[in-house]
Amino acid sequence: MSVSRRDFVTHALAMTATACAGSQPAFLEAADTAVARPVGPNEKIRVAVIGTNGRGGEHIGEWLENPDTELVAICDCDPAAFSRYQQRFKKEKRQPECVADVRKLLDNKDIDAVSIAAPNHWHCLMSVWAMQAGKDVYVEKPCSHNVTEGRVMTQWARKLGRICQMGAQSRSMSGMRQLIDFIQSGKIGDVKVAHALCYKRRPSIGFVDTPAPLPAGLDFDLWAGPAPLVVPTRKKLHYDWHWDHNTGNGDLGNQNPHELDKARWGLGKQELPKRVVSLGGRLGYIDNGDMANSQVTIFQWDDALLISDVRGLEIKSPVTYGLEAGPLRVANIWYGTQGTAVATSYSGGVAFDLDGKKLGSWSGGSNQAHFANFIKAVKSRNHKDLHLDIEDGHFSSALAHLGNVSWSLGTAIPLGTRPTLAAGDTHVAQTLESFEEHLKHNGVDFSATKLTLGRELTIDPTSELSTDAMANRLFTREYRKGYELPRV
Repeated sequence: MSVSRRDFVTHALAMTATACAGSQPAFLEAADTAVARPVGPNEKIRVAVIGTNGRGGEHIGEWLENPDTELVAICDCDPAAFSRYQQRFKKEKRQPECVADVRKLLDNKDIDAVSIAAPNHWHCLMSVWAMQAGKDVYVEKPCSHNVTEGRVMTQWARKLGRICQMGAQSRSMSGMRQLIDFIQSGKIGDVKVAHALCYKRRPSIGFVDTPAPLPAGLDFDLWAGPAPLVVPTRKKLHYDWHWDHNTGNGDLGNQNPHELDKARWGLGKQELPKRVVSLGGRLGYIDNGDMANSQVTIFQWDDALLISDVRGLEIKSPVTYGLEAGPLRVANIWYGTQGTAVATSYSGGVAFDLDGKKLGSWSGGSNQAHFANFIKAVKSRNHKDLHLDIEDGHFSSALAHLGNVSWSLGTAIPLGTRPTLAAGDTHVAQTLESFEEHLKHNGVDFSATKLTLGRELTIDPTSELSTDAMANRLFTREYRKGYELPRV
């Protein structure tokens, strides 16, 4: 090639421009016997949305627009969340019920399915409780808060015959499905490396030494759920939970599960990788967050690599892919032996041969398609109809968790220190070089905010455990009394 691999990729990207703790929900008394209500082919599925701040509002809109569903309830432990939808619901023939306690909601036998958009630490437990209560589940990404939870969710779905789908809408976008089909058809050769980029600016959440003010009337016991019953120290409670390890997973587990899922999908990997290492930190500012804002993670299977590339600081460097990552500031690249495919949206992408000749482009789809796919499977009672069944969601979510476990067990290093995993791979080397330049251009003071090289982890894909006992302890969490995770 007459241009470097990095220049080629840049060119390609440019072209694609609850009550007291300890109480038990009533449905748990017969958790293994609750059955889903039989639904006729022309009957509407009765849906409830749990968690109505942020993404939950979009869930509400999607279910109201779906002709095959009826939104019968919304659930949130923050009463302010209900008020913002009152005007909208006045237009509906049936006013959705507002419920504060998820356990009360799940006792309602008239609800067929729940749609979960609560904070990450609640995703698994709410999903399991709902499946035990005889309901099908649509749950936001990541489907889990730690590695073990995704497997537990899959086990319950299979045991109880429930339909459980993770919400990463690219899976149902027609353009993205066509692009992945093209990649997997061999038209760009053997694809052994995928690159998942997330270059969204994440400003500081500020630094305070006082607990976050709680919204009036909020039930904090319910908000905390399985997490410690301690009000976090930060300026606000909502949304900033993403950057607290007790409740969130940083951007590696916030935005990047979308990109990790697409990258793994293109590689065709249906198991956890065998080796993982992560490099990064909460760099460039000091605040109350404790999850990395900038982080490169390398995942290795026997015959493939996935590079996760998260950058939360300003995109200033001329050597970063992010300048051409498109308006969403996210992208995926699949490197084949005969060409390259690139996606800078949720709904499609483009492919080139090694000389830069365009092989094809694909686009199309809507968020509604993923919700509609879930309803199709609810009616068929066949989890194989799902575009992103819970087991698939588990694999993609666990990638983020593995990276964070590696990083959390790491040590501070000077800029320029690199992991040895896949060090000879050109794409890994270029990504790390670009990442280092990105931090330099942002003027990061590494004496104030530490750059950390994570521990390289070896994973057994069959047991989904590490050879590292300390890492395995971080594959799960301690669940608060009354919010323990039921195991199969």
